[in-house]
Amino acid sequence: MTQTSSNKNRPPSTVRRRIVALAGGVGGAKLAQGLAQILPPEDLTVIVNTGDDFEHLGLYICPDLDTVCYTLAGLANPETGWGRVDETWNVIANVERLGGPSWFRLGDQDIATHLERTRRLKGGQPLSQITKDFCKAWDVKHTILPMSDSPVRTMVDTDEGELAFQEYFVHRRCEPKVKGFRFDGVEVAEPAIGVREALDSADAIVICPSNPWVSVDPILATLTPSPLSLRERGWGEGKPVIAVSPIIGGKTVKGPAAKMYAELGIEPSALAVARHYRNILTGFVLDHTDSKMENEIQTLKIETLVTNTLMNHLTDRARLAHDVLHFIGSL
Repeated sequence: MTQTSSNKNRPPSTVRRRIVALAGGVGGAKLAQGLAQILPPEDLTVIVNTGDDFEHLGLYICPDLDTVCYTLAGLANPETGWGRVDETWNVIANVERLGGPSWFRLGDQDIATHLERTRRLKGGQPLSQITKDFCKAWDVKHTILPMSDSPVRTMVDTDEGELAFQEYFVHRRCEPKVKGFRFDGVEVAEPAIGVREALDSADAIVICPSNPWVSVDPILATLTPSPLSLRERGWGEGKPVIAVSPIIGGKTVKGPAAKMYAELGIEPSALAVARHYRNILTGFVLDHTDSKMENEIQTLKIETLVTNTLMNHLTDRARLAHDVLHFIGSL
């Protein structure tokens, strides 16, 4: 089945659907916000990658989780997509003046989040409960869950050796050549409190336009014995699993996904993303720019929707969310 979406706004389906979105980083947060504009709180759960989490300056930092929470709370910096709006930088400036590490830029408001999270974690509270409490404080009505309450760390195998993700991504600015990935701790990590229940009760699963290698694969790896085997545990059985491509015209809007594909010997494209998820997908959403790849994606026995996937503005996020929900309804 082929579908092509116009850019016109359309009303949401009248059929109630409970959606679980898998998200990481800015792209995932944008679509999650679009879905949150349309779906009532009881019908949307966002499961967020925590493979990027790390400790810095003695603080426990959850970059993807905070980006999603800040975005749904209306607190995210609209220029960068991450961090807080109207941020100040007094603490990190003084850390740098004193000779401390300043390569990971923490704003003053953001530091308050990390301070309180770290305090609660040291007190024995699970990350999922802390996230729930933070969302209540920020007036986020929809459910946001970390993928696991246990630490899972994305390690990047590069031509300069293995690097922790934030060392590769922020400190080294993605300069080392990527050779592969490993999720340290995933063998013993369990899904966070509420994750299994959300998946069991969902009518459909949406994989947001996040980096397949380092944002989505860690989530899938915590859900199943191995990445990309979601259906083996029955959590995708009988319900649509839809992915939105993070690559448009061979490039990513933000982040190193296209660079990673190229360095792993795979031409970066929407088709490459569809192939990455082929074992679990029912449907795939790609941009008009990549419509020529639609037939080949369909040969993977994946239904397709061609639409405008670029989300420059808040209205774009709602429009794409509408398109995704209507696509789900047609499957």
